[in-house]
Amino acid sequence: MTFKEEILAGIPNELPQTKTYDPQVNHAPKRKKILSPEEEILAYRNALRYFDPKHHATLLPEFKHELETYGRIYMHRFRPDYKIYARPIQQYPGESTQAKAIMLMIQNNLDHAVAQHPDELITYGGNGGVFSNWAQYRLVMQYLAQMTDQQTLAIYSGHPMGLFPSHKDAPRVVVTNGMMIPNYSKADDWEKFNALGVTQYGQMTAGSYMYIGPQGIVHGTTITVLNGFRKIKKSPKGGLFVTSGLGGMSGAQPKAGNIAGCVTVCGEINKKATKTRHEQGWVDEVISDLDQLGKRVKEALAAKQAVSIAWDGNIVDVWEHFDKENIHIDLGSDQTSLHNPWAGGYYPMGLSYEQSNQMMANDPALFKEKIQETLKRHVAAINKHTAKGTYFFDYGNAFLLEASRAGANIMAENNIDFKYSSYVQDIMGPMCFDYGFGPFRWVCGFWKSRRFGQNRCHCLSSSRRNYERCSYTGATANGR
Repeated sequence: MTFKEEILAGIPNELPQTKTYDPQVNHAPKRKKILSPEEEILAYRNALRYFDPKHHATLLPEFKHELETYGRIYMHRFRPDYKIYARPIQQYPGESTQAKAIMLMIQNNLDHAVAQHPDELITYGGNGGVFSNWAQYRLVMQYLAQMTDQQTLAIYSGHPMGLFPSHKDAPRVVVTNGMMIPNYSKADDWEKFNALGVTQYGQMTAGSYMYIGPQGIVHGTTITVLNGFRKIKKSPKGGLFVTSGLGGMSGAQPKAGNIAGCVTVCGEINKKATKTRHEQGWVDEVISDLDQLGKRVKEALAAKQAVSIAWDGNIVDVWEHFDKENIHIDLGSDQTSLHNPWAGGYYPMGLSYEQSNQMMANDPALFKEKIQETLKRHVAAINKHTAKGTYFFDYGNAFLLEASRAGANIMAENNIDFKYSSYVQDIMGPMCFDYGFGPFRWVCGFWKSRRFGQNRCHCLSSSRRNYERCSYTGATANGR
């Protein structure tokens, strides 16, 4: 079928050929076994509901294999045959230009050059899903191609509820993701209901089809870095910024450092993510030897060179090595996906990426223990540098919160506030937002919280009590 025909067909009457697993694609790690035998049966029933009963005997063994192999039912057989990327809008079938625009956005989210785990429909953050499975993708694209400007498509965690009569000024699509009542909102609950196929963590821009990759925060990150140096009264030229995360929006960090004019070292343990960001030009160099890294950083600092370097490994090694070598770090931060620490958002020291993923699935309790040990070492190394004058800030990714939960030395003397501030509270708020300037789309929400007599937005507070009680904390991960 042509591109338009395959979209209009939705879920085809006859089963497509099975798809091969491409090892070159950056795949999601296997999720831990979380379902009881009875719940596994429910997961199969939830998956099979999309298909004609005549296909159930063929599909059930496949879905069982996927659940056992990946911890999720992705329905890989139904990945489309066409290449997914944002085509010119006129190439999409449809009756509504607005609906065509949404189809374009969906395909941009799942472009292999954009998405973190495209074959698993995950755009960023380890679990930021566009859809839960490929049947949902096909059905939503079909609905969008059929609908008019007098209709609205309702979607619940990737599942299309149907087209409803509306009017031309109504939303074309109404989307909700990850709706959980408080008694079922712990990390294991999210994992369980995701595995059941009934809810997904779409985050802010993956599940609402608005993701644009690192460029989404390169402006804000550049201003953050510039103002960070301004705060410590130092020129970025000849200065050093150390951080981590190259997988999603965090890839903006090295480019922001280049624009600001400093030396940036950004750690990333996933070699495929590092390779992608290097090929795309978001980072200049890749180094995997600590001694070589130290030498290169000293050269760049002496020459006041603006260069970004990807450390091909765990960032804690860099913090500890630079302390030993007495390499002064001016600015430090972290932008790993610590809202999702137990399922690929942060990785432990002493294990390769592959070893970590195996432990994550096969021994999640030990994996959690290793993560928390690493967080404690991470904070201990940061504390050594801040004692020597480094300015460290939290970049809205739950680093402070998870470090405190791990028992790291991250709390202030009052045991209520963190030692370090959020970048919004300490940099962007007083230096930008208070003056009506800001690059982030939630700046108005921050301004309103200050307008009504609060000295900070709770979700971006340095107080652990506020951080934990604010339901918005997870949504501000990765600098949004």
